[in-house]
Amino acid sequence: MNTQDTYDVVVVGGGPSGATAAHDLALQGVRVLLLDRAGRTKPCGGAIPPRLMRDFDIPESLLVARARCARMISPSDVKVDIPIEGGYVGLVDRDTFDEWLRQRATDAGAERRTGTFERMERDADGVRRVHFSAHDPGHRHQAQPQSVRARCIIGADGARSEVARQSVAGWDRGKFVFAYHEILRSPAATEQPASAPVDYDGSRCDVYYRGTLSPDFYGWVFPHGDTMSVGTGSADKGFSLRAAVGRLREASGLSQMETLRREGAPIPLKPLPRWDDGRDVVLAGDAAGVVAPASGEGIYYAMLGGRLAADAAREFVKSGNPKALALARRNFMKEHGRVFWVLGMMQHFWYRDDKRRERFVSICKDKDVQQLTFDAYMNKRLVRSKPMAHVRIFFKDLAHLFGLARV
Repeated sequence: MNTQDTYDVVVVGGGPSGATAAHDLALQGVRVLLLDRAGRTKPCGGAIPPRLMRDFDIPESLLVARARCARMISPSDVKVDIPIEGGYVGLVDRDTFDEWLRQRATDAGAERRTGTFERMERDADGVRRVHFSAHDPGHRHQAQPQSVRARCIIGADGARSEVARQSVAGWDRGKFVFAYHEILRSPAATEQPASAPVDYDGSRCDVYYRGTLSPDFYGWVFPHGDTMSVGTGSADKGFSLRAAVGRLREASGLSQMETLRREGAPIPLKPLPRWDDGRDVVLAGDAAGVVAPASGEGIYYAMLGGRLAADAAREFVKSGNPKALALARRNFMKEHGRVFWVLGMMQHFWYRDDKRRERFVSICKDKDVQQLTFDAYMNKRLVRSKPMAHVRIFFKDLAHLFGLARV
């Protein structure tokens, strides 16, 4: 066996999931290659909860803003402010954040290459060979075909993963929304006064539940310090996301703000039924479908998925038993499967039409709902310590669902 180009693990994709997997593996002395393509930027609000910062040792210096309030806005423009008591939700710039994670993996001992994954095959001895197009850092030359050998592959190459397509059964059973956002210069960084009132607060995340902005998801205005992310998403392929963002900018007084860039990408909202191929491939992050329904939150779940995939890959390399690869999905769903189910049901019931969206925002006025919702978001758990609060919320939900409560 040629060990010169053979890695214990090749991680395909250098977003939060892949970079976390490579970092964890390198710290354990595993020979790992991190392969990431150049020039990709994912549309993302960039919100990270306190638990992410604790679990993954993220320094506060990476935060570009701190949200201390979330504003829920109904179809009729009812605004419900939910303060984040005793804390904040951090906002990061994905370009800077993702690169910091990749560099941390490199500092831990992972080898890093820039290139685009193409295909996998097996050498005569049964070891996988990963083919990719390598890119010159300065983009002065054309991509060169290269390949390396891998005892195990982690596919962290995003929604509609090519690694998954080539190796994992059920790769095409995911559920997606397509997200689109525009990065604007924030009012605080704009010298010229706006011609219309601007409804914007650099310490507040605004979430719009309105059919004109999304028939099945929501629109958002998230602060990023000197910039902001204004976006929406939908699974309806006939719905114009760009026009919807234009309406959102107009509704919030941001039409005249300078547009710095525009980005769009599919976002999965359902974990795939299987994350491994039963031989030597395991998926993580968006490739595995781990973005939370209803909220669209993905960074924490991506990084956790990367960590669990790294654990599974390390056990597989050590034991040679491919059953170890199934531990990634099993452990993730054991901890968060119920949360994903609850959020999926919430999106199914409350995002269906504007009448239900109106009632959903009204529910958000309730202090029990606010407390339990934010504990679940900030700490990534369903609170069981307050059963009476859950009972009260259950009956309030029924009253709103059947129109028995005042909006």
